[in-house]
Amino acid sequence: MQNSSSQNLQINKNESIHPVIAKILQNRNIEDLKDFFSWDLKTLPDLGNLIDLEKAGNRIVQAIENNEKIGVYGDYDVDGATSCALLAHFFKMLEIKIELFQPSRFVEGYGIHPSSIDHALEKNVNLLISVDCGISNLETAEYTHDKDIDLIITDHHKDGKEYIPKAFAVVNPNRRDEDQTDLKSLAGVGVAFCLALKVKLLLEKKNRTIPSLYPLLQFVAIGTICDLAFLNPANMKLVRHGLKQLPKTQYPGLRLFLNNDDIKKDFIESEKCSFHIGPHLNSRGRLEHPEFAVNLLIEDNPYQCHTYFNEIVYSNTQRKQIQKTVYSQAFEQAKKNWTEPTPKINIVYAPDWHEGVIGIVASKLVETFKIPAIVFTDASDEGIIKASARTAGELDLYKMLDQCKDLFLKFGGHKAAAGLSMKKENLNALKEKANTLLASIPEILRTKQNHFDLELSIEDLDLNLAQALKTMEPFGQGNSYPIFRIKDSFISEYKILKNEHVKWTFQARSKTGRYTKSINGISFFYLNKWNALSPEELIKKQKEQQLIIDAKLNINHFNGKRYLQLMVEGLQTNFDSLIS
Repeated sequence: MQNSSSQNLQINKNESIHPVIAKILQNRNIEDLKDFFSWDLKTLPDLGNLIDLEKAGNRIVQAIENNEKIGVYGDYDVDGATSCALLAHFFKMLEIKIELFQPSRFVEGYGIHPSSIDHALEKNVNLLISVDCGISNLETAEYTHDKDIDLIITDHHKDGKEYIPKAFAVVNPNRRDEDQTDLKSLAGVGVAFCLALKVKLLLEKKNRTIPSLYPLLQFVAIGTICDLAFLNPANMKLVRHGLKQLPKTQYPGLRLFLNNDDIKKDFIESEKCSFHIGPHLNSRGRLEHPEFAVNLLIEDNPYQCHTYFNEIVYSNTQRKQIQKTVYSQAFEQAKKNWTEPTPKINIVYAPDWHEGVIGIVASKLVETFKIPAIVFTDASDEGIIKASARTAGELDLYKMLDQCKDLFLKFGGHKAAAGLSMKKENLNALKEKANTLLASIPEILRTKQNHFDLELSIEDLDLNLAQALKTMEPFGQGNSYPIFRIKDSFISEYKILKNEHVKWTFQARSKTGRYTKSINGISFFYLNKWNALSPEELIKKQKEQQLIIDAKLNINHFNGKRYLQLMVEGLQTNFDSLIS
């Protein structure tokens, strides 16, 4: 096969690039195909050269040599949980017991606080390492100055305060004076891995034998994918090696997320993390204290893991029910505001919405209305509201909201997502200012655009292509799963599942009247979509108009068998707006 440069390129043990894959990457302007497909960890940028990393590593080595007590403090989301688990397993390799701390979303809230330092001191911790948080906590860093404790901050969020926290060390690829641009896309768990690697190298210089850190890449993979970290070549390599290890994972907690088909694979797909592992781990911190999620990831006893896992499954079920209610109300509120001129951002609020699900609801509003969303609910302090915000399109949400920070009490995040709190009385001012700021940005950059990668015939869709798509893994932010446009088929039948999903059978249009190829597809939550044509309307229209399908092609594994299926992203007929 030939790539876009008409040069023969072999990948992954002499496997040639499928011509459809080569065309997709050409359309995405991926020029260095060798690096895109590379698994070579030796070509990673220097993971040990971040500012303060050497200082942090030496302080940890000193603590180890002096038998000081070490603590790790992590955020309550998947990135924080996997970061905690990664360092817990690393110190376990060194036969060192550490203290683990996580805040409650509803008590301490996001970040590391002076009370967190007090709690660590109560546990006799001399060295506290934050993971996936801390860059905004100036007060906490200064609170440690006259305490018998050193604070090492590791984070990846935007460095947006007046100055860098005055902690013992601050390791963050996004700190304002950091020039390691190839590492700016690391998730919090990626930064934690850099720290572990630095400590390993420093200890080996002292002639200590340290086990390989390779198994820890499983946590890097899960945290990176679920935190929507941008998949640049460095993250792609780290995640690939983590996903490769998951089918045979030695961690009993992770094994519980895998079914019989998963453990037979050579590689776990990134969507297994996005839509299964991640939501389960996140659910605990969304509803109550997140400790069971971390406990599941660090526990060695399989029987105890089952207890933690069952609690997490129950939490995820509860989360879905709460989320469904909150989204329904937020959707109705947003729909009511959808008048001329149409809003450039959905900003919705209700006092009793569950704080733990407003981030997911904001994401779902973006999917529905194609514009950024901010979802507010009441905070614990009277007159204060807090929110989760999600971007749409190419909009740098953090940069936009940073221009509104005079309205906020707290604010933090990154390009795609942010969290904030403010006085309720500022809500209307925020709506006005946000709409004004967005008006100066071209619509194409601040809205979620319907797109497809390549137009194919239904005859082009086969197991060979579906299997070839896996060579592009991992998929996520910056490397989305390819979407194909199909124009030569029609809906031959459909079936409604659970009163909200639609299973389709698409069949190629035949000019001869003879049997033609068919393929099944599914549209999740189709019947609840905003402005969606009903299946009956689509079938009626397709008699006179061309049906256009935008869909992902994948393989459904069931009972040891493989089935080709389309994950339908959008359906339209000519002269109609896209339904997605």
